[in-house]
Amino acid sequence: MIKRRQLIALLIAYGISSLLPAIAAQPAAGIRVEKLNYFEIRVSDIDKSLVFYQQLLGMPVQSRSSDRILLKIGELNQYLAIRPLQAGESPAITQLGYSVQNYDLETQLTALKENGFQEIAPPDITLPGIENTMSTWIDRQENMPTLYFSDARGLIVRLTDPSWCGGEGPLGNSCSALENVPAGVIQLDEINHFTSFVNDGAGANLFYQEFFDLEIQAYQGPGSPVTGIGDGKQFVMYAGPFPGGENAPANIHHVSFNLEGFDVDDLLSRLESQGITDRGERQTGPMMHYISLRMPARGGVEGGTPEVYFT
Repeated sequence: MIKRRQLIALLIAYGISSLLPAIAAQPAAGIRVEKLNYFEIRVSDIDKSLVFYQQLLGMPVQSRSSDRILLKIGELNQYLAIRPLQAGESPAITQLGYSVQNYDLETQLTALKENGFQEIAPPDITLPGIENTMSTWIDRQENMPTLYFSDARGLIVRLTDPSWCGGEGPLGNSCSALENVPAGVIQLDEINHFTSFVNDGAGANLFYQEFFDLEIQAYQGPGSPVTGIGDGKQFVMYAGPFPGGENAPANIHHVSFNLEGFDVDDLLSRLESQGITDRGERQTGPMMHYISLRMPARGGVEGGTPEVYFT
């Protein structure tokens, strides 16, 4: 099957320009992504996790359901969902989400199916996406129909309207007021990026660029492009392959946030005020912080561009 960008190149080569505006105006799937707006984590103690994120990051509760708590990030429609572990699970980031321009659930579902995705019943939440690759489904729990897909590498993605706030109605934008919470030790602006470890990083980058008409925003090394989302301050990095071959499940390794006044020493002091200690030479475990210095070979500056991590 010929790719859309290949078709555009052929039309240019043969001097057939009249069709270019219509073809170039829409991504291959007809789905235009606006922002990164959501991620979900599964945790061993949902109550302790709620206290932790509220004290550290000041995230107010937007909604509560039978099995999830939805926390608001910054001032935009961006959210962190927390759910408890099920039998056999370990803590992880389970899925990420995009907001979509001109969102309509049935329209986007049709676009996914027309582009090779098979509609299935909502799978068990404990199943990794690698068990249902190139599948799409609608979860209608809590009077909030939500569209998901699992891509060819098993990464689970949600698609919602930009106004989605975890509420009721066809767009999920009928929400009650936020629960009051004191200001956190750190104030976030928005989600910056996700780094996903997959069984075919190059293939994943190409898929999202072709499927949603996204562009390479930067490189963190010669073979490490990042795929830009929305306004240029957000991206997803797909890295791999990793041990396990084509059957290795996708792993959202970390989520990153933007914040004003980024200062490494100040951030470390704030993290340590909440009991998050320096990892040092230890293996990474709970409640640790560390610094990654991106050197020029990874797109950083001389001496290293610092990024602060915590678990």
